Amino acid sequence: MRKLLLAVAAAALVWAPAVAQAQNPIVIKFSHVVTNDTPKGKGALKFKELAEKYTDGKVKVEVYPNSTLYKDKEEIEALQLGSVQMLAPSTAKFAPLGIKEFEALDLPWLFKDDETYANAMKGTVGKWLFQKLEAKGITGLAYWDNGFHMLSANRPLLKPTDFQGLKFRISGSKVADQYLRIMGSIPQIMAFSEVYQALQTGVVDGCENTASNYLTQKFYEVQKDITVSYHAHLQYAVIVNSKFWSGLPPDIRTQLDKAMAEATDYTNSIARQENEDALAAIKKTGKTNLHYLTDADRKAWQEAMQPTYKWAKGRVGQEVLDLVAKELDVKMN
Repeated sequence: MRKLLLAVAAAALVWAPAVAQAQNPIVIKFSHVVTNDTPKGKGALKFKELAEKYTDGKVKVEVYPNSTLYKDKEEIEALQLGSVQMLAPSTAKFAPLGIKEFEALDLPWLFKDDETYANAMKGTVGKWLFQKLEAKGITGLAYWDNGFHMLSANRPLLKPTDFQGLKFRISGSKVADQYLRIMGSIPQIMAFSEVYQALQTGVVDGCENTASNYLTQKFYEVQKDITVSYHAHLQYAVIVNSKFWSGLPPDIRTQLDKAMAEATDYTNSIARQENEDALAAIKKTGKTNLHYLTDADRKAWQEAMQPTYKWAKGRVGQEVLDLVAKELDVKMN
């Protein structure tokens, strides 16, 4: 009898950790570089809410906003190493992995409106690009919209000649680097978390971003002039560590897919309004002048930046350019 009791006790000790593990929630660390009150920030919190709800608490999502966990250059490596499970970087961030094709999305004047962008990312282009990530141990889950870029400096940017000699912070896209160089400026790659101080101290003269980011990061405080140019689009790819994702129980992954689909619809639906509201809020502060391109100004910008398309062939490859051209019915040369 004593032997039986000892055996039962030993078995209980063996099984105890497994039971405890089964009861502990699966933790997903979701890191990003913007604030909670941006479209991406709100999208991450919406995913957390829905993921925890749909899995009945079996999953816990920890959101780390505003570069509190990792900066731009660190986060993708951290994802591959499994130190963080989920990210939502701008698509320009994949070039250092050797996947330059994503930079085709950064071509100037590519998407005529938000609907055109959304259709492209739901279609062949978006799916084809996500397939490129698999070899790097990364799974693409969704594309999140953050609308169109504006450009700022401490002087009005209305003519291509206004760019001469100015240093602009860019996120890392070589396509953005190219079209700003064509305009006579000097692009500089810099972590998002460092931009405000760089603008304040004059390390850079201006930057390129969306209205919601100008507002929430308070870039408008250190830029006298913003041109509402909408010359290029900013989109994020919500990605996850493939090994982690494939190792999840199928029923959990199904519920997380559902949560991500709904969070994506939510994020993309609010992006346009968030940017419109941000633009109005910036104007209300009176700290910066908002400038709008005339038709003639816009045409001059488009013509000046057009050589970027021909240059891009050597950067991103013909295959993705053909896909984009077909999907969007645009000319690449």
